[in-house]
Amino acid sequence: MKDTDKILRERFEGKRAVLLGAGVSNAPLAKFLSSFGAKIEIRDKKSREEMKPETVASFDSVGASFVTGEGYLDGIDADFVFRSPGFRPDTEGIVAAQRRGAVLTSEMDLFTELCPAHLIGVTGSDGKSTTTTVIYEMLKAARGEEKTFLGGNIGFPLLDRICSMDGDSYVSCELSSFQLMTVSSPVEVAVITNITPNHLNWHTDMQEYIDAKAKILVGARRAVLNFGCGVTRELGRKCACPVTYFSKDPISPDDIEEKDSLITLDGDDIVFFEKKTGSRRVIMKRQDILIPGLHNCENYMAASAAVQGIVSDEDILSVARSFGGVKHRFELVRVLNGVYYYNSSIDSSPTRTIAALSNLKDKPINVILGGSDKNLSYDPLAEAIAAHGNVRSATVTGQSAPKILASLEKYGVERCGVKVTHVDPFKDAVLAAAANAEPGDAVLLSPASASFDSFPNFEVRGEYFKEIVNSL
Repeated sequence: MKDTDKILRERFEGKRAVLLGAGVSNAPLAKFLSSFGAKIEIRDKKSREEMKPETVASFDSVGASFVTGEGYLDGIDADFVFRSPGFRPDTEGIVAAQRRGAVLTSEMDLFTELCPAHLIGVTGSDGKSTTTTVIYEMLKAARGEEKTFLGGNIGFPLLDRICSMDGDSYVSCELSSFQLMTVSSPVEVAVITNITPNHLNWHTDMQEYIDAKAKILVGARRAVLNFGCGVTRELGRKCACPVTYFSKDPISPDDIEEKDSLITLDGDDIVFFEKKTGSRRVIMKRQDILIPGLHNCENYMAASAAVQGIVSDEDILSVARSFGGVKHRFELVRVLNGVYYYNSSIDSSPTRTIAALSNLKDKPINVILGGSDKNLSYDPLAEAIAAHGNVRSATVTGQSAPKILASLEKYGVERCGVKVTHVDPFKDAVLAAAANAEPGDAVLLSPASASFDSFPNFEVRGEYFKEIVNSL
């Protein structure tokens, strides 16, 4: 879009832009900013030799300079500092740069500020990747691929596609709490799937985490919130904009305000109700949703709520019947000797793993748990495993293994007939889980932990799991 192109040129031409972190996500950002005349500097604790050669080559291609090693955040002197999500905005070096006159921003801050398209933002502790992708699929079915964009925290950069967007375009964007800490421009439709304890190794406390998630509601024209989650339900009561609540449990119209609406289950029907008009209609049946699990039914309710007035019920139903799920989210890798291997590497919290286990009530489960510790309690997961009745084994690995094992012992999981073993490294844990499995079983990678103890992200962990499984 020409206006966006002009704004970017005026803002960045000849300006110094420091990018924090030499990760792969900053490589396209460096190229994008450079194309509008910015002078790029990369700051990272790792030396150039420790970085991926292809990433260094990408930075070199735009003439970027490097500041690396201990003290890499010291003495930042720039017009703009682009914060990667992993950097807290109150980090001393960042704050000092702002005192020197630098503007603190990020790829997502800039995108939401300048986005000319209709922007639907999705956040939450669980289900946000599936919900974001389902919204995109629904928009694409109604509006066409050229006018529909998917990205954000889900792994697809949006900023470098902004000049292809206009006022008729639609964007489905996943936003993490890390990103939302500094995003100040409003989205058109704000979706929060739920808020449960997560990332407490990064956030100072639960309230900061809630406050970060709640920022997505500021200035939104519509909100979509989970009525079954006490935190989001309370946020809804404070919303100035109309709210569409969704819930797997029936909601009484008396529980919502005149301006609000709801999507809920009525038996097997997913029903939309608008309080102001009293209108009620069935959008689809639960069995129309191809991907299994009650939590995916909730994801579809959230997505359907987000696209009301934009997408027809026919397009919503078409996506429900054809969409096979998000990669690394309960992904069937293969069936070998009667054993079903599922990759759900995206499950980085106990609540996600509990949901994944609920998908497999018809098969004995051999679950692989563990990764980097996010300062979460694993007690709810241990309690769910003990009560599940169909978990054959739990193979625990990685940095979070001691905490997980302590919770499993606390809830007497082994006394419930579950074989519990601690196996490192990751490959050996996968092989051990496979050795425990019998024909008709499932082997499920659902770590309930982040990946950063051994992998750069959950995608790499999931791909490695698939590589191991496909080599059996």
